[in-house]
Amino acid sequence: MQTERFDSSSLEATEEFLSRAYTPMRIGGQPNDTHTRIVRNAAEGLIVDRLAFGYTMSYTANPLGLVCLITVHSGTMVDTTDGRSDVYGPGETFLIAPPDRPYTGALHSARYTITMFDPTVLGTAAAVGSHAAPGPVRLTGQRALDGGANRRLGSTIAFLRDQVLTGPPAPDPLVVATATQHLAAVALAAFPSTTHQEELHRIDSRDAHTDTLHRARTFIEENAHRAIGLSDIAAAAFVTPRAVQYAFNRHTDTSPLGYLRHVRLTRAHHELKTADPSTSSVTQIAARWGFAHVGRFAAAYRQLYGTTPATTLRTRG
Repeated sequence: MQTERFDSSSLEATEEFLSRAYTPMRIGGQPNDTHTRIVRNAAEGLIVDRLAFGYTMSYTANPLGLVCLITVHSGTMVDTTDGRSDVYGPGETFLIAPPDRPYTGALHSARYTITMFDPTVLGTAAAVGSHAAPGPVRLTGQRALDGGANRRLGSTIAFLRDQVLTGPPAPDPLVVATATQHLAAVALAAFPSTTHQEELHRIDSRDAHTDTLHRARTFIEENAHRAIGLSDIAAAAFVTPRAVQYAFNRHTDTSPLGYLRHVRLTRAHHELKTADPSTSSVTQIAARWGFAHVGRFAAAYRQLYGTTPATTLRTRG
């Protein structure tokens, strides 16, 4: 195990250390108190750093090439990458950036822990469980899924920092490797990831059966006169919106919203055929069936019925 300590009030020395320890970065701002303390404990495949900045500092950094988790103990950190302004406070653990992406941000009198490991360990951890997915395993979100996941992740990092990487004596390499895999598994459970996406895909694909299609169609036909959307259709079919889309794609040649549009066109067609042209208009009937743009309604109507809605209204009955 390697232990390294940095304690300085020089911004130049701090920038040099951070660029060497993490990735090339630039420090912005002109703080009055420039004191910085960093303690690094590194073993094979795992790095855990404790950092304390007594001032406000902005930074611009290149990709790390590692999974980098930040646990904030005091102060705040702000992720400004790609124009964001996501604030993280005490007790939160977050992914600072995907391993292959640059990032920017700021910290305000922050004390925090950085935990880093190789991204390939995520794939190893996923393969051990039941969540293996094709292709590289990646974390796809930077915040934990919920408070419980955040607490479990923070506790795991604290154990690694305070127990596994605390010496002497130096930690056993097997213990470090096992602890790193455990951390990767906890991170996969805590953050949105490609494994979650694959699992959701399997569930949605399983739910895309004919019963789902029947429930969705029935709801659409009974509620076409209302302002409904995909989420309403999915709720009525007791599945997710994606499962409804899968069901229509698998068993029909249209989508849920395409079917809704077709039902509304047929209802408008029936009304045009039976309405009195002296008291009704194409615009009124189109609006009644959810077509706010009469020109688009007319074009869709002509494509389906081979004539214009005005002609149908004039030649009713």
